[in-house]
Amino acid sequence: MKLVWSPEMAAKAFMDTVKSCEVYQGSSVTELISTMAAGWNATLIVETWCRGDMLTTSIGLAVASTHTCGRHVCIVPDEDSGTEYVASMAKYGMSPEVIVGDPETVVNELDVIDFWSLIRENMSLLGF
Repeated sequence: MKLVWSPEMAAKAFMDTVKSCEVYQGSSVTELISTMAAGWNATLIVETWCRGDMLTTSIGLAVASTHTCGRHVCIVPDEDSGTEYVASMAKYGMSPEVIVGDPETVVNELDVIDFWSLIRENMSLLGF
């Protein structure tokens, strides 16, 4: 599948993410991620999340998936993380699909992934 950049979709996702994340100050990374996922019209958006992590990226990806009519999947390591994630996202009116398991195993079982957010796990690779 070839991804084609859509500036209109990107702009809409950016604005909606700004509105959704007003409670968080300085959420520029979230807005960038949402803009990228929506701008590339991603139809399968995957992220990983652990109990206690921030939700801003998840909110941005959920916003992006609504604009692309895509599937937003969150991979969590255990049932407790899944329960917390679902409850937290529900507060914002969002309900991404949650899969419990090892990310490497789960990813191999999914269709073609258009956008995969691994920000937390890759921060050290980026020098942060």
